[in-house]
Amino acid sequence: MVLIMGVNFHEKKLVKKALESFYGLGPQLSARIMAKYTIHPLARLGTVPPKTITALTTELSTMTIENDARRIVQDNIKRLRDMGTYRGRRHAMGLPVRGQRTRTQIETARKLNCLERGGTYSKI
Repeated sequence: MVLIMGVNFHEKKLVKKALESFYGLGPQLSARIMAKYTIHPLARLGTVPPKTITALTTELSTMTIENDARRIVQDNIKRLRDMGTYRGRRHAMGLPVRGQRTRTQIETARKLNCLERGGTYSKI
């Protein structure tokens, strides 16, 4: 087991997938981080030296990922709602925000515009 940012990963897991499992890190950013530390795109965590793992952990600790990134997104949505913008009102009602069709097919938007709190879905 390899420990990165307090999360245990199996040694056979791809480094790219392990990095992408953190909220706020996508494919492009994980590829940049791997290129910075000269890690092959298909490398497994077990083949990466421990010194590089600690360097990855320190690199990730300086970035805004996980709870910090979630908090920024929630603050942005709250700011839109407080200003009373169209997008903020759509978020508050749980409707599609980016101009999608609402006559039919809005179930996905209703799910995505809500937060799960205590097993129930509530609007943001």
